[in-house]
Amino acid sequence: MLSILAFCLLVQLYYVLFIHLKLANAKIEEIPLSARKPCSVIICARNEMANLEQYLPTILNQNYPEFEVVVVNDRSWDGTEEFLEAWEKKFSNLKVVKILDNDKFIAGKKFAVTMGIKAAKYDWLVFTDADCTPASENWLMDMQQPVNEDVDILLGYSPYLKRRGLLNALIRFETFFTAVNYLGFALKGMPYMGVGRNMAYKKSLFFKNKGFAAHMHIPSGDDDLFVNAHASKYNTEIRLHQDSHVWSEPNRTWSGYLKQKKRHFGAGKLYKAKHKFILSLQIIFQFLFYGFFAGCMFLSREAQYIAGGILLLSIIIRSFVYPKLLKRLNYGDLRWWFPILDILLFLFLTLNGFLAMFGKKKVNWK
Repeated sequence: MLSILAFCLLVQLYYVLFIHLKLANAKIEEIPLSARKPCSVIICARNEMANLEQYLPTILNQNYPEFEVVVVNDRSWDGTEEFLEAWEKKFSNLKVVKILDNDKFIAGKKFAVTMGIKAAKYDWLVFTDADCTPASENWLMDMQQPVNEDVDILLGYSPYLKRRGLLNALIRFETFFTAVNYLGFALKGMPYMGVGRNMAYKKSLFFKNKGFAAHMHIPSGDDDLFVNAHASKYNTEIRLHQDSHVWSEPNRTWSGYLKQKKRHFGAGKLYKAKHKFILSLQIIFQFLFYGFFAGCMFLSREAQYIAGGILLLSIIIRSFVYPKLLKRLNYGDLRWWFPILDILLFLFLTLNGFLAMFGKKKVNWK
């Protein structure tokens, strides 16, 4: 059992030292001083009037010479339609696309995103959500199309706003590890997902690959499944500058968070085989690490001391990597809690995995 525990630690250290440490040490480039090409920002909204009223101005007033904001109103009934109609008259760079109830199409966010992409004027598309706000007015300047024309996909970072309570700490910690993984693997040359709250890609790439046709039947995946299918080490870059982060409102209830994670769990099943393997390996060996550590507590006193030393070594090594990453990714307040949150997150995600497998299958995006 001690040998297996030690082997699990070695597997964990691969991710910590060769993936996550690479991100911790990555150089953050300065934001460009000028714009290269115009772009279209796409936001899908379903009953988001309050969020649009609060956050849409931060999008419309970006420090960028030529851009449009395409807001797709997906069958809202909370006053969103009237709000957007009024704002469309005030802002020349705001374009509103309205989706009506119709049994002829499959409702869902992917349809809304597709309608927004079709309506977009420019080839470079930047995506965010209605409940999001950029960290600065230079967000678009950093998320613009890179100088390298071969780059088709740009992966940004979107932290959640700090609120009180354990749920908020857990949500932010889970978001942190998700970001560390997908940004770290992208730096390693194996991009496997992106987050729709802050990412960009070419309109031509979308239509060249028939959009979401391959996974239209899955409620989620407008962001991660699209990136998983079409990103490579040659056509994908990441953005880490603090001014290009996009802050988002977190779930306020456990049920809402569980529903969100259930959607993400369904999308992960369609990842490429190599990505599912390396991500599953990460989760399995984390599960085995804690499982065999618990098992060692029933062995001799000497074995307990050795197991405790292995656990302590794991914590010490990660203590040199994750606090730096937490600060870099705007979660510095969590750095003193990460060993505890790491265990709580593992238990929560394990529980959520079982609930997702045996719970109700139908999940809507809003």
